[in-house]
Amino acid sequence: MSQLARVEPGEAGFDPDRLSRVTRFVEDEIAAGRLPGAVLGIVRGGRIAHFEALGHRDPQRGVPMTADTLFWIASMTKPITTVGALLLHEQGRLVLDIPIGDHLPQFADRRVADLAAWPGEGAPIPTRAAARQPTILDLLRHTAGIPEGMLGDSPVHALYTDAVGDGMTTLTGPEYLDRLSGLPLLHDPGTTWHYGFGLDLLGLIIESIAGESLGAYLRSRVFEPLGMHDTTFGVPEDRRDRYAAAFPADPETGAPQELPDLSVAAFDSGGAGLVSTAADYLRFVQLLLAGGDADTGRLLGRKTVDYMLADQLDQDTDVRRLARPGWNPGHGFGLGLAVRRRQGGASTPGSVGEVTWPGAAGTNWWADPAEDLGVVFMAHTPSRIQSHYQQQIKALVLQALV
Repeated sequence: MSQLARVEPGEAGFDPDRLSRVTRFVEDEIAAGRLPGAVLGIVRGGRIAHFEALGHRDPQRGVPMTADTLFWIASMTKPITTVGALLLHEQGRLVLDIPIGDHLPQFADRRVADLAAWPGEGAPIPTRAAARQPTILDLLRHTAGIPEGMLGDSPVHALYTDAVGDGMTTLTGPEYLDRLSGLPLLHDPGTTWHYGFGLDLLGLIIESIAGESLGAYLRSRVFEPLGMHDTTFGVPEDRRDRYAAAFPADPETGAPQELPDLSVAAFDSGGAGLVSTAADYLRFVQLLLAGGDADTGRLLGRKTVDYMLADQLDQDTDVRRLARPGWNPGHGFGLGLAVRRRQGGASTPGSVGEVTWPGAAGTNWWADPAEDLGVVFMAHTPSRIQSHYQQQIKALVLQALV
């Protein structure tokens, strides 16, 4: 995809004066020492209506933020891995509604932890047969029963935390699979939404089908066609000077904070391993808004993109974890991303059908097909303050629409 055309905000349906509130807000946060710097890009109608870099790439050394600054996008990797899987689906090489054990034999015959029968601390966790086996779709929508251990306090969560540790920075792909395959499911597949390691497993399944690393596969099938030349797993040696630094301490609590050392990643994490720029991710967002069409030709089928952006959860699926404050109340889940179910009930304004999924280090984006609007906000704020920016940036962008 060639570089998106730049237009004045008014040509894209924004009130320029009201849109300038976004800049003032970010500048005020930087001046107050709460935000090191950020890059914000807005695309509407296939054209860039706003793009600016503010503050510092490295606040400790006073290096200014630039448009080509690199950020760890963490879980914003997940929608990209999803597109990689859907490309295989369109080629007839990946069936979505089959057990993951068909591709990963060590995950066959999954059993579910029976916590009601657990006698207590120190005793093994009993298991029972699963109502059905987790599928590729379950991995994509976080209904497989494979949780991220740090997001709960049950003995099953503790097992996952102990087994996986720091994930991609400590384990190879085969080691990661072996650790997870030895654990029981937290719940029956399809019954409960629980954020987990599904997209990491899917990335390894993609590798097994494609016969190459996930990074090589995505580079040739997604990044090059879209012109996402700065998107990679980890930070290349010759680009490390462009990688944004975070504050060494949480500006709200003073607690130490740091980003993971991606240079030691032992496998390409389909759930959290990518580094990118605001401009690159805008191109990816525009692909979704354009129904899979790119300047170089159609990348994904229109109905495939519609399917990805559709709420995939049954009405009786337990979504209480997704609806928690700070997560995505008012949303269901599509393939690799949250889908807004209604205008009310969420923490911000928005449209039914908009999609999003932020990154743990502070990066965020959303796409609103009803408004033909995409927004990418890149910042390294690896603490709870990022929730503040997710809500405020969205409110400030939407209030400027004419």
